[in-house]
Amino acid sequence: MNQNQSILPIADAPLHPLPRSAAHSVRLPGSSASPSPDRLRDAWYDGLFWLSFTGMTLGFSLRTEGLHHVPARGAALLIANHQSFIDPVLVGLAARRHLHYLARKTLFRHWGLAWLMRSLNGVPVDQEGFAREGLKTMLQELNAGHAVVVFPEGERTPDGRMKPFRPGIHLLIKRAEMAIVPVGIAGAFDAWPRQRAFPLPAPLFWPARPGTIAVSIGPPIASAKLRDLAREQALAELFATVKQFQERAERLRRKS
Repeated sequence: MNQNQSILPIADAPLHPLPRSAAHSVRLPGSSASPSPDRLRDAWYDGLFWLSFTGMTLGFSLRTEGLHHVPARGAALLIANHQSFIDPVLVGLAARRHLHYLARKTLFRHWGLAWLMRSLNGVPVDQEGFAREGLKTMLQELNAGHAVVVFPEGERTPDGRMKPFRPGIHLLIKRAEMAIVPVGIAGAFDAWPRQRAFPLPAPLFWPARPGTIAVSIGPPIASAKLRDLAREQALAELFATVKQFQERAERLRRKS
């Protein structure tokens, strides 16, 4: 897989061991009904969550804050800066809610990777912007009350600095009623920049190294606040807000 193409969904219920969805099938006394697809999907998510949580905490000294800012239910759009191949899983670990992700369409060319991403709510989009199918699917997910995460820069930073947001995100804001949750990621570029084939760990029990990672989640913004703004102004406000929490995450990183 090309390292410049990234999505790793961990995603539509809290990821802590909480009560399962009421939508799960009911097993009658004495019945031998098989587990429902929803229960199997939840178990799949939960297993990947705890595996990722353990690996990122021990391997990269992961720190997170702002979990309480993520709505427990209802439509939410999590907007994050894009530093590394592992950013999607970092947002999932910090949010503790199953998320739906946009992924570059080219990643779905391999059937195995396509199956994995679709099973974890990955949605293909055009590399040059939001594909019509992807935008339609994301709007459906938001209208259904789900949480979606996007990286408006469109690709991972080549130098660690945030790049201007692409205009596709404004289409979602204009067409859906939702909470917009800013997410800042810091340290992921040091841990795994796009130029490097493999990540450089910063283990929790070792002296601090450059690859320590932190994620900061900010208070949600009502989409109505941005909907009526000109596109350039709305993108500028979103950029400034995400950058604020990226800088906050930088201060949160383990330094010693």
